[in-house]
Amino acid sequence: MISATYWVTGMTCEHCVRAVTEELTNVGGVTGVIVDLVPGGKSAVRVTSKAPLPEPAVAAALDEAGDYRLAGS
Repeated sequence: MISATYWVTGMTCEHCVRAVTEELTNVGGVTGVIVDLVPGGKSAVRVTSKAPLPEPAVAAALDEAGDYRLAGS
């Protein structure tokens, strides 16, 4: 298994956590998602997957979940 941490902006509450978790879980190969919420700041999103995930796939899942972005994107 591969574990990667992504820094995500735009998250403010537990609803955001659920939305991001659900969309990332739907990305092929993802086996787990853990979010350390920092309301209004950069939240750490740890994703466990069977293989490394392409950054565009992660960004697309965040966009699908709502107005969330990879920090620096």
